[in-house]
Formats: sequence, C-alpha cells, structure tokens
Amino acid sequence: MTTPPVSFGIVGSGWRAEFFVRLAALMPERLTLVGGVVRRPESAELVLRRWHVPAYLSVGDLLARQSPDFVVTSVPWPVNPEVITELVDAGVRVLAETPPAPDEAGLHALWQRVGARRMVQVAEQYLLMPGHAARREIVGRGLIGRPTSVQVSSTHGYHAVSMIRGLLGVGFEPARVSASRFVAPLVDPLTRHGWTDDETAKDAATTLATLDFGGAAGLYDFTDNQWHNRLRLRRIVIRGSHGEIADDTVVRWARPRTVLRSEIVRSQLGHDLNLDGHDTEHLAFEGSVVYRNPFLGLRLMDEEIAIGTILTATAAWSRDEGPEPYPLDQACQDHLIALAIDRAAESGAPVVTEPGPWAY
Repeated sequence: MTTPPVSFGIVGSGWRAEFFVRLAALMPERLTLVGGVVRRPESAELVLRRWHVPAYLSVGDLLARQSPDFVVTSVPWPVNPEVITELVDAGVRVLAETPPAPDEAGLHALWQRVGARRMVQVAEQYLLMPGHAARREIVGRGLIGRPTSVQVSSTHGYHAVSMIRGLLGVGFEPARVSASRFVAPLVDPLTRHGWTDDETAKDAATTLATLDFGGAAGLYDFTDNQWHNRLRLRRIVIRGSHGEIADDTVVRWARPRTVLRSEIVRSQLGHDLNLDGHDTEHLAFEGSVVYRNPFLGLRLMDEEIAIGTILTATAAWSRDEGPEPYPLDQACQDHLIALAIDRAAESGAPVVTEPGPWAY
C-alpha cells in the first residue's frame, strides 16, 4: 500500500514562504500543500492564483476545512508566537520560521505556553547546506579531534549561532558574549531583489563577537547584507585538537610526524561534457563521501537543498517517522545568544546568557 504524501499548510505568503511552495511542487509524491493562510482578501487571491491551493483568512478557517500533518508559519517576528500557540493549542504540529519569537521575553513566554508539548520545530537550515553538512560530518568522524572553536563570517544572528553551537556540540550552558560594531564604506551591488546598479560606497556596519562557552569558543563576523553582497567572501573555520577546517581545506594529524592537507571536493554535474543536468551530486573528502544530495535530479541550489531537508525531515517527524530536526528549545537557545551579541555590541560590555526555561 502506497503511503500518501504528508500534507501541510502555510501561514504567510512572503519571500520565505515561496521556498516551501516551490519545493512541495517539486516533490508531489512526498508533500502536498493543502492551503495558505493570509490576512487580506487581495493576498488570498494572489495565493490562489500563484500557489494553486485554497486560501484562508485565518488559521481557524484552514483547520476547519483541512487536516494538515503540520503547518509552516512564515510570518513577521512579532506575530510568530501567537500563530504558533494557536496551532499547538489546536493540536497541530508546527514548523516555524526563524526566530520563533522576537526577544528574550517572547522566547520565555512562548516556551511556557507550548514548549513542554514538543510540537514545534524551527526552520533553521544553515547546517543542512551541502558544504556545512560535509564539514559537520568530518567533525563528527573525529578527523580534526575535539572541536574547540568555530569562526563564521557568512550569515547573521541566530543562523550563525546555530552553526557555531552545532559544530562545537555545545548545549544550553551559559555563554559569555563580547562584541563590538564598526562602520566602514562598502559598495552594495546586490540585494534580495537583484542588482542595484549603484556603485557608490555607503556605510555598512560590521559586528564582531566572541562567544565563550567555557572550553569552546565561537567567533562571529557579519557585515550588513553579507548574504547577498558578493564583495564580501564567506568564511568558516573549525578548529579542533588535531587539526582544522578552513572553508574546503582540511589539515589534520594522521600519525607520528605526519600532517595531511586535503580538500573537500564537490561532484558537480552538468559541467563541460557532463550531460546529466546541472546538479550537486555529492561532496567527498579523502576518497570518502561526506555528503550526498538527497534531492538529486531536482536541480536545486544549496539553499533549496537545505530548506528541502528541514521540510522533509519535519514531514517525517509530523507522522512520528523521524526525529525532531531542530526543536524549539535549540532555536530558543540560538536566538538567546544572538540577542546577547546585539546587546553586547550596543553596550560595549560583555553579556553572560542565563539558562532559559528550555534548558531544564
């Protein structure tokens, strides 16, 4: 007997919501989008026309007419806790966009309302991107020994913190956060909406922070719009007791008087005379595959692969067929530390995070 696809709904219709819609359309045998929830009638018409699914003006309307296995909340930060709570109170599992609440008080309140029920996952995808997943696998195999520090200059806030904590393997222990912010001129040629055609250098803020977990550390480095601005390279360094990973280069201790230097190599289809279509096949290290694309044939970019991974993992969890991919307690901890980075940068004084209620 064929298992029916996992059904889900979406609250919100913005740029991030569109990723989930596109991915579901590419995997109809695994996922079925049963409806979208928006606030305004004109948005409902847009959802109906572009997504080809029913549109509803409230969560209650969606749940009265559909029985989704889970619901994605892709709404502004201040609204997210209320939508999450409404769904959990209705007995529906949730995949919430990041962060789950805008501030520390909101995180505490949300956890008190829904945390114990373990019905909320959060759509944190960065460690699921092929390159980062490969690096995490190398760390997990112990090839650079015990991880001791992680430097991230790529993405902002809770995303970067999730990478640091995930690669270090630290839990909910307090973190001592020191940070500073400075401004320098930078041309900003690209945004989410495309080329700006503006070649004028304008002030851009860079935030530098150190995260001391006691025995392990993180270095956070982010410049405004670094996600889109190609004039700023992305960098990741993972240091361990027996070596380190710097982007795609790995140095490690092999045996007495032997240090090896190797590369993480991506098998990319569609180059030169390869006619199998443009796609990422796998990433390998020293002759061993350390990451394999679970969506081979769909021609996805790395971000879509990562979002597809969290989406399908949530689908499995929603039917009790897989583990929690990124539960609410982890998301709360990552955003708590991200908020501490901002406070430390604004005040110039170190901030020590206190364990939240999700830590117990």
